[in-house]
Amino acid sequence: MGLAGSSCTPQGPSCSSRSRTVQGESTNSRPRRRVSHDITYKITYKIIGLKPSWNHTLTKNQGGTPASCIFASAIFLCRILTATTSTGKCAERRATSALPGHRGPERAVAIPSCAGQTKTVSETYDLICIGAGPTGLASAIEAKRAGMHPLVIDKACLCNSLYRYPTNMVFFTTPELLEIGDLPLTCAAEKPTRVEALKYYRKTAEHYQLDLRLYEGVERVEGSDCRFVVHTRTTRGIVNHYAAKKIVVATGYYDLPNRLDVPGEDLPHVSHYYTEAHPFWHQDVVVIGGKNSAAEAALDLFRAGARVTLVHRRAQLGATIKYWVRPDIENRIKAGQIRALFETRVTRIEPAQVWVQGANGERALPAAQVFALTGYHPDFDFLRRLGITLDPQTNKPAMNPQTFESNVPGIHLAGVVIGGNNVGEIFIENGRFHGKQIVAALGGK
Repeated sequence: MGLAGSSCTPQGPSCSSRSRTVQGESTNSRPRRRVSHDITYKITYKIIGLKPSWNHTLTKNQGGTPASCIFASAIFLCRILTATTSTGKCAERRATSALPGHRGPERAVAIPSCAGQTKTVSETYDLICIGAGPTGLASAIEAKRAGMHPLVIDKACLCNSLYRYPTNMVFFTTPELLEIGDLPLTCAAEKPTRVEALKYYRKTAEHYQLDLRLYEGVERVEGSDCRFVVHTRTTRGIVNHYAAKKIVVATGYYDLPNRLDVPGEDLPHVSHYYTEAHPFWHQDVVVIGGKNSAAEAALDLFRAGARVTLVHRRAQLGATIKYWVRPDIENRIKAGQIRALFETRVTRIEPAQVWVQGANGERALPAAQVFALTGYHPDFDFLRRLGITLDPQTNKPAMNPQTFESNVPGIHLAGVVIGGNNVGEIFIENGRFHGKQIVAALGGK
């Protein structure tokens, strides 16, 4: 078993088998003196919603001693509570790997808390990668190939950023530039799709038998170089603790949108992530933004029959729009098929309309759906909590460019987080090599 919480049901002989052993029916145990008087133990389940008259009784005639009966009663009550309480489980066994049946080299001690959670104290990992995107996976692979024992932790699913990309997205790059661990990425066309990339990274994690903790967010990191303790909490509220010699932060940026900070931004019909166009056929949709994501979403929505208005605060579309997307979006705007409002900003969002301020004053745009595709940024607050110094202007973290070690000894950075506000500086194509450089600096190769 790897690092796992333990079930409240004991792993061992049942109550009946324990009773037989006490009475000497097993040849492997020495018989104990039986109780000479009749004792009855009753557990009433009134407190957990069962019939008050239903009692579970253990007596001497069932072969139990007072101690064994008390133990059995406690276990039985634990099982009932586990099955009937709203929290569901008093402790939970967690998977130790993406691979079924994988046994990690570490063992854990599980301590049920009064809140129904489990705290897990682990042995030491050589390297813990925070973030299970391509860069984090690549870092763990390099560590494992160098003979180290790495662990990967992520608060969401494997490659969560890629998962949240538009459903039918096609990558700008060719497949070999997305590859990690020297495994080929095959795709049907010249450029890979989101679905093909997700499948590739799943298979890569399986191939290298990476030790993964998914849906488990890192709350804080304590300790110092070679003696770190990473404290996490799962989506089910289970608290765990992992010891590590070194840490790699590869948390990406896609889960933190650049907010508009206007009234109504949190309404249910407003999203910072575009998925697909079909639900918005014959609907009024406002797309906020002027870079590639906004342009592609506007085109996709238009072709699915939506009435699209593109709102951008600048005078023209962004320079980073893909070369095959730019003429398409520009032609649709010129033809009036997509309405575009440049040098216009959103002032507030209401359930059925978006208010914008432009050169001609304030106006309302009908909107059944709003996509605020205004970019994303790394979790700078998390970096600060780790003690990492950020540039006050660019938010670039202080680090050694050769080893990727931050100003905090033992904590290294990989991927887009090293770019600060400039998230267009690091991509999968170059971030996938950061792990190799880090492991080499640690003496792994």
